[in-house]
Amino acid sequence: MLCASSAWGRIDDAETYRFDIGAGLGMSGYLGDANESSIFHKPGFAANLQMRYLFNERTAIRAQLTGLSLSGNTADFDNMLPGGEQYSFSAFATDLSVRGEFNFLPYGMGETYRRLRRVTPFLALGLGATLSSCDGSSALALSIPMGVGVKYKVSRRVNLIADFTMTKVLGDKLDGDRLADLTTIKSSFLKNTDWHSALMVSFTYEFGPRCTVCNRID
Repeated sequence: MLCASSAWGRIDDAETYRFDIGAGLGMSGYLGDANESSIFHKPGFAANLQMRYLFNERTAIRAQLTGLSLSGNTADFDNMLPGGEQYSFSAFATDLSVRGEFNFLPYGMGETYRRLRRVTPFLALGLGATLSSCDGSSALALSIPMGVGVKYKVSRRVNLIADFTMTKVLGDKLDGDRLADLTTIKSSFLKNTDWHSALMVSFTYEFGPRCTVCNRID
């Protein structure tokens, strides 16, 4: 396969890319036995590394590794626990996920005939796993990240992304063993499982030019 440039302009004017890679920083939050109502009551620190395969201007698949500091204290809320006990925790969680992304607008620069936009809102949904470490113990559970955000093209290859992700952890030990099953309700997909969240700002860089006009050579 041989890529050919258009006779009407430089190849750079129509060049698109297959991958992007980047990193982000932001704020983490927690919902669980020690905080059942306020996502960012005790905000923590979050950081991520991410890589995407760009199918087209509308869809992509993202692999992401996120680290989050989490904390909570049952004394900050009115819920009464069995025996009147109070609990607090501090934990660090590592989440690895794969997410599909959908852009509401055709995202990109150049190629004005395709009506590409430098700004687009997007949705993300995926599957992953969260490993939490708290009070000397660790727990691993499947997770479901659900995100919404906005992308902005700073330049043809550089993207600025702001997004908010809520991640449902299919387990009750994100906040440690002591806080598992405090309400004596057996954990299930809908009841007594934990969540972590992240509000992030990221920069990514695109690479791997995509051949947009190709001629076959036999």
